[in-house]
Amino acid sequence: MAALGRLSGILRGSLASRGRLFSAAATDLEHASAARSWKILTFVVALPGVAVCMLNVYLKMQHHSHDEQPEFVPYEHLRFRTKKFPWGDGNKSLFHNPHVNPLPTGYEESEH
Repeated sequence: MAALGRLSGILRGSLASRGRLFSAAATDLEHASAARSWKILTFVVALPGVAVCMLNVYLKMQHHSHDEQPEFVPYEHLRFRTKKFPWGDGNKSLFHNPHVNPLPTGYEESEH
């Protein structure tokens, strides 16, 4: 009788481990399927999307003229400064571009 109990315990353990193996195999298949889906999405959606954005920027830069500055309009609400910047004369931001960013009084004179 004891031998029968041991035998059933061994069989139960081996069946349980098989179930775990099948479960692990199913999980691996799910992961492989998800990885394949993301790989397809990367090549079909993401990379062409980046290419279209790069083409758009390139074409806009070809069409846009770099020599002319936009007209300065002295909008008071855009030039309101509560505090001066702690560098330079306090009027220019850290990434100031004199061609694109006007000061509160207008664009700087370019020395070309």
